Amino acid sequence: MTFARYERAHLLGIVALCEAEGWPSFPADHERAHAVLTAPGVTSVVALGDDGEVIAFAYLMSDGHIQAYLAELAVSATHRRKGIARGLLEYAMPLTGAQRIDLVTDTAQNFYASLPHHTFSGFRIYPGWKDSDS
Repeated sequence: MTFARYERAHLLGIVALCEAEGWPSFPADHERAHAVLTAPGVTSVVALGDDGEVIAFAYLMSDGHIQAYLAELAVSATHRRKGIARGLLEYAMPLTGAQRIDLVTDTAQNFYASLPHHTFSGFRIYPGWKDSDS
C-alpha cells in the first residue's frame, strides 16, 4: 500500500468509495468532484493497494497555516481496521500546512477519539436558514 496526492486517474476509485458509503455528491457529477478535489486550499490524498486500486481517500480544506478541516475520509470496507485512515491523516497533515484538523462525524467517533484531540460542540448550517423562525 502507498499514499499519494490525488490525481485525476484516482477519480473513479474515489467515486466508487463514495457510492459504497451512500454519499451522493461526488458520484452525481464527476467533473464537480474533480474540481472539488483540486480546488485552491484543498489537499486530497489517496491510499493505493498493491494493484494501484484506490482503497481509501481523504480531502481536507486548509488556510495553509493554522486550520484544516477534514471534509471527507473513506476506507473501503475490505481494508478497514488496518491503520489506513490514520496513515492518510498522517500523510495529509503536513501537506495542508496546518497545525490542527477539525472535523464532524456521525459514524467514526471511536476512530477519531483514538487520535490526540479535544472534543468541542459544533453545528452544521444548511441553506434556508434565513427563512426559518429560529
